[in-house]
Parts: sequence; structure tokens; C-alpha cells
Amino acid sequence: MITIIGIDCATQPQKTGLAVGTWNGTAVSLHTLTLGQKKQSLAQTIANWLPAHTPTLLAIDAPLGWPADLGHQLANHNAGDPLPVPPNTLFRRETDRRIWQRTGKLPLDVGADRIARTAHAALTLLADLRQITQEPIPLAWQPQPAQNLSAIEVYPAGTLKMMFDPMRVPRYKGKDGENGRSVILHQLKQHVTLPTNTQLLLKNDDVLDAALCVLAGADFLRGGAGPPANIDQAKKEGWIWVRTKSEQTDE
Repeated sequence: MITIIGIDCATQPQKTGLAVGTWNGTAVSLHTLTLGQKKQSLAQTIANWLPAHTPTLLAIDAPLGWPADLGHQLANHNAGDPLPVPPNTLFRRETDRRIWQRTGKLPLDVGADRIARTAHAALTLLADLRQITQEPIPLAWQPQPAQNLSAIEVYPAGTLKMMFDPMRVPRYKGKDGENGRSVILHQLKQHVTLPTNTQLLLKNDDVLDAALCVLAGADFLRGGAGPPANIDQAKKEGWIWVRTKSEQTDE
């Protein structure tokens, strides 16, 4: 039994969706659905959920690294000098390009977009959790993580693209997205055992994304997510784990 904690990261705790599930080797079940709170740090909330004797995987929706070329080019750059690298190479990671090729959905450029602040918040969260738990919390690269507590980067939008026909993923964000969330919830039930009360999944897209993070974590654990071709580059930039085409169903 492995615990999976899905974290839909944001710069504000009250916008961070959280979901806790378990994977028993064949199936995944969701148990806890909530949002972060101002009165308690996200790290402490998550630490309180960590089981004493069960391996735990953190499935985090946020970039956990930056493009390697960005660091190389900026290290010795001076104001006013040209940057001799195309912007798509400079600001996008290899994993972003691969997700775009596979799903038709392009993650935000962590080197250029506001998502960089969310990435910073995610890395701070991991640092805080390391301090509280006194665990190293490495990124996992194999379906059976070597450490008791490890993390991966996931992308709910990519997981949705692989669950649905890419042209049929409904709009589900914001106040007007409840119908879309209902459609996604119906599809999610084909893959995950849900708690009795699913109202928060219908009312809040951040919590729904956190639930999708748990599913993505299970895809990784069962070996159903596409690995990087260049592991050294992935360890530098980060890697988004999204289910492969063979895992797609369209009930």
C-alpha cells in the first residue's frame, strides 16, 4: 500500500488543492479532499497526513525545475547583450516539449510565465516538509521509489488529455465550469474509487486538479507514465509524469 498526496500548487495556501489517496498495487482510492488554509502551513497539513509505516508519494502540479539552457545563457549575460538561443529553447524544458507533442497541451513556460512563482512555492513547500519530517524527499525516477517519502511532478491537464479524446476535454475552470467538472468527475470514477461526498470536486477546480494529481501518481507507480529519454537532463530540469497512450480509456 502506498499513500499518494496530490498537490495542486498555488502561491496562496487557500488556492492550493489537496487530495490524499492510496494505491494498493492495482487500484487507487481517494480519501481526503480539501484546500489549504491560512491558519496552518501547507507543509504541516501534509506532514500530519503522512502515515508512520507506509511509503508516500507526493504528486505535485508545479514545475520543479528550470530549462537548462536558461541557466547556461544567463550565467554570464550582461544587460543589453543578445541571447543567441531561440526563446522556445530558452524558456521551455524538454519535458514541456514532450508533453506538447504527446497531448497537444503545452505547459506554461516556467522560464517566462508567472508559473515560475508557483514553482518557487512548490520548492519552498518541499523544503519546509524536509525540515518538518527530517526526510530527504528526493524526486522519484522509478515506479517503486527507493525512499519512504518521495515526490514527482505531474500535470492534470495532460492527464485529462490522455483520459479523453483530446478534442473533448471539457472546460472546467472557474465558476462557470461546474458542468465540465461533472463530466470529468464521471470519467474519474472509471479510474479511481471516490469518497462518498464529492461535492468539493464539483465546486472547486483546484481540488479536482489535486484528485487528478493522485491519479497521475498512480499512473507513475504502475509504470504507466512515459519516462524521460535523457535522465540527466530530466534530473536537471524536472520531468512531468503523464500516462502513456496505451493507458488511455474513453468510457
